[in-house]
Amino acid sequence: MQSTIHIDGKENGVRLESRILEERIQDAVKAGARELTIDACGQHGIGGRLWVSKEESVSVKVTGASGQRLGSLGFPGTTIEVMGPGSDDIGWLNAGAEIIVHGNAGNGICNAMAQGKVYVGGNVGSRCMTMTKQNPRFAPPELWVLGDTGDYFAEFMAGGTAVVCGVNAHDQANVLGYRPCVGMVGGRIFYRGQEQVISNADAKHVPVGDDDWAWLQENLKQYLKKIDKAELFDILATRDQWHLATAKSPYEKVTKKRKSMSDFRSQVWDMELGRGGLVGDLTSLDRSPIGLITSGELRRFAPVWENCKYMPPCQASCPSGIPVQKRWQLVREGRLAEAVDLSLEYTPFPATVCGYLCPNLCMEGCTRGLGSLKPVDAKMLGKEGINAHPPMLPLSSDKKVAVIGGGPAGISVAWQLRLKGHKASVFDMDEKLGGKLQASIPANRIPPEVLAAELDRAREIIPHVRLEKKLNRDDFEAIKSDYDFIVLATGAQRPRTLPVPGNERLITATDFLKACKHGDAKVGERVVIIGAGNVGCDVATEAARLGAKSMTLIDVQKPMSFGKEREEAEKAGAQFLWPCFTKEITPEGVLLTDGRVIPAETVIISIGDTPDLEAFPENIARERGFITVNDVNQTTDPKVFAIGDLVKLGLLTQAIGDGRRAAQAIDEIISGRRPLSVTEDMHEGLKMRLEYMDPGNHMSETIDYSRMNLAYFDPRLGAFDSLDQCAEECSSCGVCRDCGICEAICPRGAISREALPDNEFAMVCDSEKCIGCGFCAGACPCGIWTLIPNTPLE
Repeated sequence: MQSTIHIDGKENGVRLESRILEERIQDAVKAGARELTIDACGQHGIGGRLWVSKEESVSVKVTGASGQRLGSLGFPGTTIEVMGPGSDDIGWLNAGAEIIVHGNAGNGICNAMAQGKVYVGGNVGSRCMTMTKQNPRFAPPELWVLGDTGDYFAEFMAGGTAVVCGVNAHDQANVLGYRPCVGMVGGRIFYRGQEQVISNADAKHVPVGDDDWAWLQENLKQYLKKIDKAELFDILATRDQWHLATAKSPYEKVTKKRKSMSDFRSQVWDMELGRGGLVGDLTSLDRSPIGLITSGELRRFAPVWENCKYMPPCQASCPSGIPVQKRWQLVREGRLAEAVDLSLEYTPFPATVCGYLCPNLCMEGCTRGLGSLKPVDAKMLGKEGINAHPPMLPLSSDKKVAVIGGGPAGISVAWQLRLKGHKASVFDMDEKLGGKLQASIPANRIPPEVLAAELDRAREIIPHVRLEKKLNRDDFEAIKSDYDFIVLATGAQRPRTLPVPGNERLITATDFLKACKHGDAKVGERVVIIGAGNVGCDVATEAARLGAKSMTLIDVQKPMSFGKEREEAEKAGAQFLWPCFTKEITPEGVLLTDGRVIPAETVIISIGDTPDLEAFPENIARERGFITVNDVNQTTDPKVFAIGDLVKLGLLTQAIGDGRRAAQAIDEIISGRRPLSVTEDMHEGLKMRLEYMDPGNHMSETIDYSRMNLAYFDPRLGAFDSLDQCAEECSSCGVCRDCGICEAICPRGAISREALPDNEFAMVCDSEKCIGCGFCAGACPCGIWTLIPNTPLE
């Protein structure tokens, strides 16, 4: 990777177009160049839009003749040094670059600049420092001039600082040129020499205070060093030679004395109509004039700080109920370990599921997506879950819960029960704990060492595990007599098949993937997979790994596969065909109803699995092959709960969320906070299961997307480089991120931050200052403030 590069403004003796030179500069930076020397021939826009400089500084040295708009749209971290004079519009729309010009500069210097610094080692032309602006979140823009300025300096200036030294100025009485400060509404101007006439309607002179002088001295040293004139400091650092001009406030700009409302009432209204006016004889109410801008009880609207009232969309979208936004907040606060450990309160598989296997519904629900911004990368934080430390375990109660099934749902409920202080024993028919996580998910989907580490951590929390035990009804009744509660979590273990001739030639996806995990699976060169969902994609990927040359996935409808599974299958060369209806499985392959034959040596069926309910008694209600439950996953037997794919086929995160919800309900029954009897409607429970409700969470309603303000976030980010970057880009929906924007933007200073115990805080509004303008609600990036109609006066 090249770090230093020279770019010539000519090629074969012919001047390059500005556009071509710009492309070469951008390409060089993309290729790794961080120090560039540009031999310019009047090209414009040199050094602007080098966005990478925010992370890695970029230095641009310009020799020759630079054209207009040098450093236009410059970015923080970019340094541009012109070894001679500069042309017009240097620093136009500058957003953070540092620009050094060793000679004179032209007109329009720093026009509309918002950030950054421009250092000029000579004079500047007319209309410089015009329409500058300042975002209170960032340092103000600065212009430093060694000589003097042209006419209309600081015209419509709205923010920033200008310093004009007047060295060798031809006229010390005209250092700022003709008619400076016209339309000035913000910022400040330090200049040296005789006090100059400025726009009296817009600006004023103020004394150079101690803080002003300290700032000027310190920064003057840096400026002179930048332009190689450090020897001038002793000459320039004389306080009584400097003047300071600032913008007048709106109140100071009023030129005509207006009659007050009180004077108008007493001197005009009452004089003409009598005391009290037209209705003076009908009421004795106080009818003194109301101010033009009202506060207190007379406001039409009142702002309300609704921190943590609504659930963030990311958390509401997570079936496991993980507080994604809270974790990013902890990362922002530098508490990464706490953010990582917090995940274990909601799932025993933060790395396995959140980091690798989950389709990340939280990212799909992320507010940033509405603004065409990339959602923050939850997988990056999920993978950190491998380093999570389990919480301290409470003393165990005398209540015992049997969990039948050792997959993600069963481990989740047993984990949660132990965290709540109850004994949980897991029974599973496989030889290893983990269900489909360890039995059939391909190694390309998740590193085996990550899954092994999280299963080992689960075994530490859930020590009572009995494996290789397939239960029948007698076993179920025996367990029920020995335990206070039972949670059924056996999942969907019975593969579906097709009732077509030749179906004995089919291999089920479950059996095939298990064989792959054990290392004894085999396939022919041509493989057909009936069912093109995500599991079918896993089958195709594994078949390719085992040597298959052709993998064809067929389906009766457009394939429902998505995400990494679909990407890996397509990368392996899998083909997708639909709609295809299977008529027969023949030795040659799959015969379709339309007469086509898809040749195959191996045919694998992947159209889903169904639960095996034979071991469970008939008094546990079921419908369409699934167990019926209420909103807390309680079956028609009040001491038996069912979770995961036994209730409805779904995602791993839904099974994990079921386990947490069932554990919460069991804990509430044990503590007497919930009755044991089943009172909720069972059919309604199936619907409720799909609508995540976080147990014990006071935020039940999801915040409306329209409340958030995404204008503060960088729309150019196509990927995230670190957890810190993700945390900063999180919009923190519904939860105050303590940014102080509302406090800074309030025109009346009505909002202030109040510190509370335990490092908590609240933003409070002084009703006597507040005018109900709504600036706080409009500016808040998190949707915390809302305006409500004020209480009507009686």
